[in-house]
Amino acid sequence: MTYLDFEKPIQDLETELNKLKEVAAKSKVDLSDKISEMEGNIKEKIKEIYSNLTAWQKVQVSRHPERPYTLEYIETITNKTFIELHGDRTVGDDKAMIGGFGSIDDEAVMFIGQQKGINTKMRQIRRFGMANPEGYRKALRLMKLAEKFNKPIVTFIDTPGAYPGLEAEERGQGEAIARNLLEMVQLKVPVICIIIGEGASGGALGIGIGDKVLMLENTWYSVISPESCSSILWRSWNFKETAAEALKLTAQDMNKNGLVDGIINEPLGGAHRNHEQIFETVKAEIKKHLTALKKLKPEERIDQRIAKFSAMGVVHELED
Repeated sequence: MTYLDFEKPIQDLETELNKLKEVAAKSKVDLSDKISEMEGNIKEKIKEIYSNLTAWQKVQVSRHPERPYTLEYIETITNKTFIELHGDRTVGDDKAMIGGFGSIDDEAVMFIGQQKGINTKMRQIRRFGMANPEGYRKALRLMKLAEKFNKPIVTFIDTPGAYPGLEAEERGQGEAIARNLLEMVQLKVPVICIIIGEGASGGALGIGIGDKVLMLENTWYSVISPESCSSILWRSWNFKETAAEALKLTAQDMNKNGLVDGIINEPLGGAHRNHEQIFETVKAEIKKHLTALKKLKPEERIDQRIAKFSAMGVVHELED
């Protein structure tokens, strides 16, 4: 288990618990009462710490290396029926963006999302989940394919942003993302977007326009990362905690401001502590919202989608 800096008290207790279990196993002494008491203390400490996380600490949790990524969600939720589709039919196949059909209880769904990579080599290949323009064009191609066959779409968002390389700009990064925004708001099929980790800037928004936009409890969604915001305003990363608070990027802040449609609760101590539980929770949320959305006519869903995103932000009209 990898521990974050603020999890030191939890680490100390769990180290003591492991030693207690080793003593019980070697000496064959019944220490079950002490072990149960220690496990209870650990749960209470986790609950205490995770119920008072700062915005920056939530950013840290969203980046936890043992947190499940998009592909793991999809393969588990679909019971390994997922068939990945490749390429944008123009430039190539972007490994940072994955997508394809999979079944949720015998219902075909188009899944799309950013994949960061599970080890150093794969993170390099997938560019840490930062997609090139062909990644967003592949995503749009798959969305249109889903619309053609009248299948719902579920997107998983987990990216530090769209890829900032020169070649990405040369191939039209901004246009690719803007095109996705335009097309997604008009899709005739139900669209559910779930932020499972980092939701940074246009890289997240490029697959983030849906009938329901949901955030896991310990994730963030913002136009810029706290570190980048700090470096612009203070010319240093040392103020990233202050920037995180000011950006109002947590799921709770986003929900309060009406920018997302709901929060999905994570297991005690974060999604990285119990993969199976978070998979079951996310699957249940997808099924619940798809059932409700399918009752609406396509025109109703599109009108509601447009109205929802048009109402975001504050507008001041100046009189002549």
